[in-house]
Amino acid sequence: MKISELSVGQGNVNVEAKVKSVEPERTFNKFGREIRVTNAIISDGSGEIKLTLWNTDIDKVKVGDKVKISNGYVNEFKDEKQLTTGKFGKLEILGKSKSEEPAEKEFEEEQEIDKESEEQAEEELVEE
Repeated sequence: MKISELSVGQGNVNVEAKVKSVEPERTFNKFGREIRVTNAIISDGSGEIKLTLWNTDIDKVKVGDKVKISNGYVNEFKDEKQLTTGKFGKLEILGKSKSEEPAEKEFEEEQEIDKESEEQAEEELVEE
């Protein structure tokens, strides 16, 4: 099933997608219990949709992860389609995003490349 094919009110939704962004979580009290909620934007190449994450699911999902929603439900909130696992759905992480260590390494490599480029530009100016 593709995200572009989803419609409001649709149930039994099964989608695999990549997490593009995750909003900061919010908390509220309901019937004396603290509830945590946030939204993530997921994309499968055909489109993107807001995925509502509740409580423990929030801790599972990071930007860059590949997720699978099984038996999800599409609803509408503030004129925007949203996908949720609801009571009967399931969220699985199929692939984790890169860890922070490689991202730091990539940043260091970019700095080295920038430094090399600056040195080359300086050498070319001296030669002229």
